Amino acid sequence: MTSATAAGATPVVANRGAITACVILAVIMQALDTTIANVALPYIQGSVSASADQINWVLTSYIVAAAVMTPPSGYLANRFGRKRILLTSITGFVVASVLCGFAQSLPQIVGFRLLQGLFGAALVPLSQSILLDIYSVEERGSAMALFGVSVMVGPVLGPVIGGWLTENVSWRWVFYINVPIGALAFAGVSLFVLETKLDIKAKLDWLGFGMLSITIAALQMFLDRGEQLNWFSSSEIIVEALICASAFYIFLVHTFTAKNTFVNPRLFLDRNFAVGMIFIFIVGITYLASLALMTPYLQTLMGYPVVTAGIVMGPRGLGTMACMFLVGRLVGKVDTRWLLFIGLAITAWAMYDMTGWTPDVSQWTIISTGFIQGAGLGFLFVPLTTITFATLAPERRAEGTGLYNLSRNIGSSVGISVVTALLTQNVQINHANIATYVTPFNQAFGNPAIAQAMNPYTAAGRAALDGVVTLQATVISYIDDFKLMMILSLAAIPLVLLLRKPGTPAKVDHSAVME
Repeated sequence: MTSATAAGATPVVANRGAITACVILAVIMQALDTTIANVALPYIQGSVSASADQINWVLTSYIVAAAVMTPPSGYLANRFGRKRILLTSITGFVVASVLCGFAQSLPQIVGFRLLQGLFGAALVPLSQSILLDIYSVEERGSAMALFGVSVMVGPVLGPVIGGWLTENVSWRWVFYINVPIGALAFAGVSLFVLETKLDIKAKLDWLGFGMLSITIAALQMFLDRGEQLNWFSSSEIIVEALICASAFYIFLVHTFTAKNTFVNPRLFLDRNFAVGMIFIFIVGITYLASLALMTPYLQTLMGYPVVTAGIVMGPRGLGTMACMFLVGRLVGKVDTRWLLFIGLAITAWAMYDMTGWTPDVSQWTIISTGFIQGAGLGFLFVPLTTITFATLAPERRAEGTGLYNLSRNIGSSVGISVVTALLTQNVQINHANIATYVTPFNQAFGNPAIAQAMNPYTAAGRAALDGVVTLQATVISYIDDFKLMMILSLAAIPLVLLLRKPGTPAKVDHSAVME
């Protein structure tokens, strides 16, 4: 169905509400799996006999696979039809989810999570592309707010649902839950979403796609394995770094010298799009990396049961959703750049507050700070998405959304790997620094209770001392990670000045392109 509408007018699209509902459901299913496994990781770790470093592959393998397959989603939609690719993605995602639930070993669950990420990659950019097509420019702020809520409802519901299922049923049900959601999304897309025109002449730049995929995979292996293998002391890490650098160099040379490349470099001539890519990368680091840190902080350091940890983390997403709806109404009425500034300032303040946390912090503090951090993201996501695509030509939107979500996924994956590696490394460094002050001549041993419980001359006393030192070293290491994310949030503020205020799109036809 095609509707020739005036610029800015509402596109005439049948069943627009139903289309919105079913694509939002598909996005929720994909977003849910970004975090639903977080609270279940200790249980999965025991079931598949994995180490603390290895179990993070369950998270990063999914994100990396999604990152690799996100950019070609635009090509696949043009070549084979947007509806057909969307249905295939939903089906493959549900099947891979069931296989994750059946997994009996670490290689199996990591492999099935990779498969899940490969199929789920197209769900977000294609759904976003559909919403951008069926809503006019005036309605896009509200549409992107709804889309943003669906993307962020996963981090909200993921820990809560995952914790409840893990505690009361089994960790395997954090994957089986995708079956009914996927069935509803498949039925809705089949009934209401109409197919787009096929471009049988569309070709995929295999060299560009291959080099970018190798770059992302090698980078992730480098980050995941680096701490475990002592970085460049290991020949494996050196090889992975060389492969990453070489593949990225070939990708850049090919992109800027060949025709019809995998990534169109002309996209980055649009200043808003280029700045938006950097912006969403930083957002991916700060938000999902902080979520990955909060789970072990609550369960390991504070001793929270899995359900309690999920419930305490839930209000963070409520803050995101509340502010997304608020900001959705403000977009177009308030300068988008002011909204982004407010979002970054709120996020940085929340991270600053977290740098003062200890295992004795109250539940109310965790909930309120999480809500504020979520509110900061709510002020970022909607205006950032709107302003990033405001000046981009409609025919480049599918490719643009693919790259935009790729940047977010890479940011999330890199963020999780970096903060995890820094946490492990800093615990060792802080432990060594604190231990230098633990001697039999320390004045603290003048206290009879301490001298008896932590006698440095007995094995039990030394073990107790080591436990206290390790706890303090771990707390300081978490503070260092929170401080890093605060600095990143503050460093992103100057990017706001580079964004161009969108003009009136008088010459752009925003009508739907569906047949």
